[in-house]
Amino acid sequence: MAPSSLLPLVLFVLVATVSPGGATALATASGASFGYRRSLPLIGGIAAGLASMAVAAAVGLAGMLLAVPSLQLAMKGAGSIYLLWLGWQIAGRGAPNLAGARARPSSFAAGVWMLWHNPKAWAMTTGAAASFAALADGPARLGALLGLAFGLSATLSLSLWCGVGLLFGRLLRTDRQWQALNVVLGILLALTLIPLWL
Repeated sequence: MAPSSLLPLVLFVLVATVSPGGATALATASGASFGYRRSLPLIGGIAAGLASMAVAAAVGLAGMLLAVPSLQLAMKGAGSIYLLWLGWQIAGRGAPNLAGARARPSSFAAGVWMLWHNPKAWAMTTGAAASFAALADGPARLGALLGLAFGLSATLSLSLWCGVGLLFGRLLRTDRQWQALNVVLGILLALTLIPLWL
């Protein structure tokens, strides 16, 4: 396969993963509160979740989810409740040093779980599987290609957003500034649900 034939897929995946959404808001908030190193499990979980969704979409699981409206609605509802809860948790944080030892960054499993209940991510990976099916000679190879593309791109883009959060973390000096940033990030995370329900 010629590298030029992969360019449209690479561009699609880069744009899809770097654009603001729930995962990028979480990475930004985690970077601001915990730094890059302590945010790596969350970044890895989100990237692994997106990669595994791309593989599942390529082998047909997404088609089953789309064919069963009640299952799709249940996933959408559970994912929305979880994202609202995360937004509430982020909005309620103060400066990292005020949170004490109880505050911990989100885990790898939380990142995977959040992605697997995200209808926007399913639409993105299903669309990629349909649009780029001709790049591979079967579902397994397409799954490997999409999984690798989405996993790597998500890792890069979430690292970038985490870095933005880390920059915020270094610029903010007062408790009030931290509270304002956390409220804004929590609201942005909650607002990412609006397109999912319209």
